[in-house]
Amino acid sequence: MEDLFLIRIFGDGGKSLTTRMSALLAEVEADILDIGQSVIHNNLSLAMLVYIPNQKTDALLKIEEKLATVSEKFVFARVSSERYEKWVEKQGAPRYVLTLLARKIRASHMAAVTELISTDNLKVDGIKRLSGRVSRNSVNTSSKACFEFSIRGKPTQKFRENLIAISSKSQVDIALQEDGIYRRHRRLVAFDMDSTLIAAEVIDELGDLAGVGAQVKKITARAMAGELDFSDSLRRRVSLLQGLSESSLEKVASMMPLTEGVEQLFKILNRLGYKTAIISGGFTFFGDKLKSRLGIDHVYANELEIKENCLTGQVLGPIIGAQQKSEILQQIAARENISLEQTIAVGDGANDLPMLSASGLGIAFNAKPMVRKAANQSISTLGLDSLLYLMGIRDHELNTFLS
Repeated sequence: MEDLFLIRIFGDGGKSLTTRMSALLAEVEADILDIGQSVIHNNLSLAMLVYIPNQKTDALLKIEEKLATVSEKFVFARVSSERYEKWVEKQGAPRYVLTLLARKIRASHMAAVTELISTDNLKVDGIKRLSGRVSRNSVNTSSKACFEFSIRGKPTQKFRENLIAISSKSQVDIALQEDGIYRRHRRLVAFDMDSTLIAAEVIDELGDLAGVGAQVKKITARAMAGELDFSDSLRRRVSLLQGLSESSLEKVASMMPLTEGVEQLFKILNRLGYKTAIISGGFTFFGDKLKSRLGIDHVYANELEIKENCLTGQVLGPIIGAQQKSEILQQIAARENISLEQTIAVGDGANDLPMLSASGLGIAFNAKPMVRKAANQSISTLGLDSLLYLMGIRDHELNTFLS
């Protein structure tokens, strides 16, 4: 007779079902081999995989009778030794975390993703909500919804491509990460500045003040899309700013709009002791302002040459372009004694791709289509603080942490 059993019970989350079930199994000296419990809207679902010694199998008839006293709804099933051993053998399978993010998670999002998981012969071990509860009576245009899937198996390249396709057409962000020790122990987060930490391209704003906005913006758009060499494009744009007063820099800095979620994100990162950095193709003048405002540890950007209180149209020193961004990230990590696998990099332009690729978790944020396609992860539907979800942090943890 088989001595392995899968027991599932369902009921009101207010009842001590787990305690009563454990006490019942203790009567027959059962070993608990696996357990899973969840509570959704005060309704509990509990599953236990148990071993009951052969000499106690006479008590099994009583167990089924007693289960009815624990819960009105239950399933009691035998598990063959063969099925159990196959389950044990699968414990070395690769594990991934798939994160679904949007203003609202719709059933169509869930259907598309779970169908894709099934088609790729992957298994979902668990799903949990990371976002907070949202009242149906509230009107919140910045609402957030996030579900995290624990997946067993090795995703194919086609699976990743299909996730990107679903994301592009369904207004939902989908991130897929290997579930290893580094995912839970990131230590350094590096950001691009323009159109990432701030919702603007500073050089375009300066171009407007200099009366050459249209020319500058055209070059910026092409550079961010990867159509122009970044260093050459930056020199061309800065040359158009020749003669602009130094006071214009202060004017633009005073109006820099932070991206949604930036202040909340840095409040959390700083409290948790993460090292943070700006690695930007923009300018140190504005990076230093953000460093002071947000408590950022490192700032690397380009320096505008100023003489007699006016911009000369030149950049001092070597320009920080795409490759330099990647190298700087690696230098900071080495200086801080942090593994690259423990780094996160966030950016929106083509010049950010080498940095994103070098980091343990590279995220294209509100990025151009070609950047989203090239990056491993992307966020386009939520604010920058949704990065915390990709780190596995739940809203209710933050509420407790910040109170």
